[in-house]
Amino acid sequence: MQRAARLLSKTKLQSFRLAPEEFAEAVWPAVVGNRLAQRTGQVKLYGRRLVVDVEDALWHKQLSTMVGQILTKLQMLAGPSMIDSLEFRIGIPRRGPRVALPFIDPDDRADGIADPIFRQLYLASRAQSERDEAKRMRISA
Repeated sequence: MQRAARLLSKTKLQSFRLAPEEFAEAVWPAVVGNRLAQRTGQVKLYGRRLVVDVEDALWHKQLSTMVGQILTKLQMLAGPSMIDSLEFRIGIPRRGPRVALPFIDPDDRADGIADPIFRQLYLASRAQSERDEAKRMRISA
């Protein structure tokens, strides 16, 4: 593997410069792989220490055992003078937006029953339950 700085110097975009933090964020997926990079959160550079957020204690423990290997790869790509230590922190878990479940009309549930006998039993049971509920409401009123 060639150092990333050497690769960038060979490109025609020599006037285009990345801030060290942006460079560290860009290099992170190349170091750990896309699948692992998706499991980590923010990548921040504080001085020469790279701090990476992880989802939970299990990921923290697993990645902490690999600090030496990851740091070696980081230094190969970014150069030894850019990053000299690596730290994993348990971050706030990312959650996607909550999606409301669609409203299911009771008749729709009965339509999902393939067996005609079970479907009729279900409909009869539901009708009896509705009658019992209506009767309770009249008594309590």
